[in-house]
This record gives sequence, structure tokens and C-alpha cells, in this order.
Amino acid sequence: MEHTILNRRDFLQQATLAAAGVALSTIPDVLGATATKRKVAMVGTGHRGTGMWGTPVVHEFSDVIEFVGLCDANIGRAETAKKMLGVTCAVYTDFEKMMRETKPDLLIVTTVDATHDKFIIKGMEMGADIITEKPMTTDEGKCQAILDAEKRTGKKVTVTFNYRYSPHRQKIYELLRAGAIGKVTSVDFHWYLDTRHGADYFRRWHRLKENSGSLWVHKASHHFDLLNWWLESEPASVYAQAALEHYGKNGTVRGKNCRTCDHKATCPFYWDITKDNRLVNLYVNNEQHDGYLRDGCVFKEDINIYDKMAATIQYANGVNVSYSLTTYSPYEGYRIAFNGTQGRLEAWIKETGQMTIEPYDELMLAKNFGAVEYIKIPQAEGHGGGDARLRDKIFRNPNSADTFRQSAGSRDGAMAILVGIAARKSAETGQSIKIADLTDLKPRAIKA
Repeated sequence: MEHTILNRRDFLQQATLAAAGVALSTIPDVLGATATKRKVAMVGTGHRGTGMWGTPVVHEFSDVIEFVGLCDANIGRAETAKKMLGVTCAVYTDFEKMMRETKPDLLIVTTVDATHDKFIIKGMEMGADIITEKPMTTDEGKCQAILDAEKRTGKKVTVTFNYRYSPHRQKIYELLRAGAIGKVTSVDFHWYLDTRHGADYFRRWHRLKENSGSLWVHKASHHFDLLNWWLESEPASVYAQAALEHYGKNGTVRGKNCRTCDHKATCPFYWDITKDNRLVNLYVNNEQHDGYLRDGCVFKEDINIYDKMAATIQYANGVNVSYSLTTYSPYEGYRIAFNGTQGRLEAWIKETGQMTIEPYDELMLAKNFGAVEYIKIPQAEGHGGGDARLRDKIFRNPNSADTFRQSAGSRDGAMAILVGIAARKSAETGQSIKIADLTDLKPRAIKA
């Protein structure tokens, strides 16, 4: 039995440089290439937009980018975002007016999932390259329209799959590429959302399938992208089952939202948004503009997304995947195992909750006829250290080598959501769904 422990500082430094493909001696040339600031606009100024693509970007990259416009359907939230970011740009509720007046080089799309397509397409038509939050969109028709618009305009869509950039997941990619377990034949992948984070999807706009495409698309597209990336193949068919059996109509008590609920003292899902000043400023203080309640009841009867999901995914290269997503676990994290002709690589990641959390993520590499090795990857903030590295690639070193194929374009974004779309259709029809039947993309067995 072998134990490999990587020093956190050394590992993160080496991994970051490797991911960027930048040697220390070349950094001045890379920075010199970005002497002219790129103009950036954002549509959708909620928690994700301001927290992931707003404040950190201003703090880390103001020497190479400049925010020229912020747009949101809620004018109060747009004004609040401007103050949070500490920028001087104009705010808008009219998206096309913002695009005409500011002419951004980059448009960041962080709106409700079902509206991504219209902003991505119009943004490209009006001259901008796109940085879009996952999921790229929510159904196959919108997906095809985005792919067509990208070809038509010559602009580029980048999908922000931050999980690819975390050192722990990068290490999995490296081990698989190195043939550590031989040829991969199957994968067991099970994701757990806890009663804090998981429940939160049922409070917000995500609770409606027409907004989020369901958690098959909104949340699981992250996981499907990891599979596509790790396996360096694309999905061919999906068979799935799903149900809503815990939240929504299954509750015995309910209210409009937590703040006004009569069951605060007894409901285990009661959540006091007023203890979070950031969310109060973004949402509570701006409810008068659109009526959106950020602390909605998890037992609202209009909830129509699933809270438990399971799928069998057949990949074009022959790999079989067993996947599940549970949204009411006592802890957050996942278990994954890659089965190969020469061994097994597995991880059990526990992120939050009542279980003991170690300061590292551990991989177990077991050979069929050899020792078992435990590899400990130091943890880092921001989705396992992925957020900062993703932002650095997009804003600081966009032209650097992509050593581990972590940059994700429109095809990556499409293949991730098409698994979820196929799973949703399969759960609704009871039929296996072929990915090739959804858009004009034909699954590749080996990624080019």
C-alpha cells in the first residue's frame, strides 16, 4: 500500500502553470499580449453573476478587462451589482441597447438557464464572443440554434465548466490518460446534494422545469461534462428514470416563502435569508421590481423538477456509465469509480454536512495485480480550486496552451446538456434516447 501526499502550495502552483501551458519565462510575453483592455458586459446580475464573474474578475483582472455594461430584467438588482463590483459602467434593462452602446468584446451570460440562448445568439450577432454559465441552454432546439449562430457569426462560445480546472479532477484526467487502469470499460458515478444546498434549488427559479430544464440539465450537466472530458468520448444513448418524491407536493406543510411562513418553528427546511447580507441586498431589497422571492418554500405545489434521478449512459467508445443524483442527502459530495482492464480508480468526495471533512481529496488507485495507492490532493477554495484557474484562463491567458483540454466550447456545452435533455426525455417517455437524434451533432468515439 502506497500513500502519495502532494504539498498543497507546490501542487497548486505546478498545476496552475501546467493548466495554463505557461512557463515562468514566458509570462511577460503573455501579459504583454493583453495590454489593450477587453471590454466586458454582463447580462444577469444575480448571485452567480456577481459572485463568480463580477467581483473576483474586477479584483483580479482590471488591468486587462473593463466592465462596460451590466444588464438585468430587475433594475434594482443591476444597480446593486454595480455597487458590489465597484464599477462605473452603465446599467440596463434593455439588452440590445446595452450591446449597441457599449460594443463589448466579451459578453458574460448568467441569466435564468432557459433564456441563455437568446442572449448568446443575439450577443454573437451583435459582435461579442460569449462566456456562458452552464448549462449552455435547456433543450435541443435552443442548442441547435446556438450552434448554428456560432457558425453563422464566426464568434466563439465558451462554457464555464469550472470543475474541469480543479486539481483533484485534473489528477483523475491525468491518471486515466496515462493508462493507470488500462482501458476504461465502465464508470459508477453518484452525486449527493444535501438538505441545505440541494434544497435550495427547490426554493428558487430552478424549481420549474421551464426555467432550468430540470436538475438533469441545470446541475447534472456539470457531471456529464466531467464524464465526457475524463473519458475523452461523447455520449451515444441514455436511458433514465426520475421522480419528485420528497419536495414540492410531497410536503405536509407549506407557505409562500420562509420569511412569511407560519411553520418557521417546526419546518426543518426553514431558512432565514436575512442572515445573509449579500442575498438581502441582491434579492430581498429588490423584490418590489419583479416579485421574485429568493427564499421560496421547498414544498410549493408548482415544483415540477425531479428530486431523485438515475441514468445509464452508453458512450460512443463503448464505456457504460451508471449515474445517479439525490437532492436530500445528509452530506454533499460524490462517489465515482472507473473500472478498467488493469485496475480501478475511485474517489469519495465529501464536501459539506455532518461527516468529517479532511483537508484533502483522496483518490484510490488499485491495480488488478499490484499495490493499492492512495493519492491525496490538497483542497482549495472555489469548487476545489477550479474557479480561479478558469478565470485566469479566460481573462489572463486566453491564448495559452490547453494542456489538459480544460477549455470548453459550444460542442462541449452541447454534449453536456444533451445527456441531461436525453435523460429528461427518457424519464418522461420510458424510452432510451439517442443523442444523435437531438441535434446535427454526431457523437464521436474519441475526442479529436
